[in-house]
Amino acid sequence: MNGLYCKVLNLVPRHEEIVARILGEDYSRPLTIFIGLSEIIMAIWILTRFKSKLNAIVQIVVVATMNIIEFVAVTDLLLWGKLNIVFALLFIGLVYYNEFILNKNTNSFTAI
Repeated sequence: MNGLYCKVLNLVPRHEEIVARILGEDYSRPLTIFIGLSEIIMAIWILTRFKSKLNAIVQIVVVATMNIIEFVAVTDLLLWGKLNIVFALLFIGLVYYNEFILNKNTNSFTAI
């Protein structure tokens, strides 16, 4: 939902402002759309459960990287300011717990 509504449909312009500040204004709209489409593809990947461990690792790396960059570069544009990093860490913990703790038994025979 975040990728589609906030980024692709630009219903929350703050996301494009973040991209513009970090990567430059010249291509901020197409890059924001690309990021939104990537989030939609990630959601579909999650729903398919295809290579779920790899999916979880990719999610953790992307969310951590994005949030560290945003924390350093554009804290003033974040919804909760510096607290955004806390919510990102909670989300990362949830992804890890769901995939590597809760699903430990169901994924024991599934390779990355």
